[in-house]
Amino acid sequence: MKHDPAYSGREFIGATSNYDEADTVIYGMPMDWTVSFRAGTRLGPQRVREVSILLEEYSPYLDKHLEEVSYFDAGDIPLTFGNPAKSVDQIYEYVKGLLDDGKFPIGLGGEHLVTWGPVRAFHEKYPDLVVIQFDAHADLREDYEGEPYSHASVLRKACDIVGPKNVYQFGIRSGTREEFYWARENTNFYPFDVLEPLKGCIEELKGRPIYLTIDIDVVDPAEAPGTGTLDAGGITSRELFKALYLMRDAGLNIVGFDLVEVAPVYDPAEQTQILASKIVREVLLGLAPQKK
Repeated sequence: MKHDPAYSGREFIGATSNYDEADTVIYGMPMDWTVSFRAGTRLGPQRVREVSILLEEYSPYLDKHLEEVSYFDAGDIPLTFGNPAKSVDQIYEYVKGLLDDGKFPIGLGGEHLVTWGPVRAFHEKYPDLVVIQFDAHADLREDYEGEPYSHASVLRKACDIVGPKNVYQFGIRSGTREEFYWARENTNFYPFDVLEPLKGCIEELKGRPIYLTIDIDVVDPAEAPGTGTLDAGGITSRELFKALYLMRDAGLNIVGFDLVEVAPVYDPAEQTQILASKIVREVLLGLAPQKK
């Protein structure tokens, strides 16, 4: 699949056609088998690619152009429909292959459970891995209505493998009482905001390998309504971008990234999809490997 994309359509703007020469690989995880409210995130990866044509390839925030980055768009992983456990295993195997090839992976979801695949692969390569989560929801349940494979349990699964003290949660504003109590006692938990608490964590994060996962619903639904589980009171897109630039300016060692929970059908104005594409552009230019 890495050399023969599994989709027919537009690649992310500026992508190279040569996998072997690319430092970064964009791949899709088109899954929404366990969503708890509104389905449709399996359509997110392809639409994020398609609307990227709207973007300028130059970022005035970073004074950089996409031609300064070498990245390949591998299309969507052909996941087994309706089978979350097998789908996550397929994602894990695919990302493990990217890491074996020395690539910087950028994953497009898909519901948040897909992140469990990359975290497993990255933890094998980086035993001291840190996971940073920007999200509206804690995602710390052991199961959702008896189902352990759920987008509501993905960060709890991450805690089980990397250790809760290696998990940093920002922007959380929704969850059960038990999740909030557990997070306050176990993870590095910073609810409601992202930028200001992140500033206080920079020094302790320096030098550590970091996997960054962003759920688009961390942004207020006024700006990003195209998602499955809306929750009012979120951060602004501007705060999110400032957080990305803070990590870049601090020289944090971001080793992988995913952006999840974009559900295009709920945003006919496309503002969510366009925001997601811009986030990917800024990650490519600010956090991914740059051409020498």
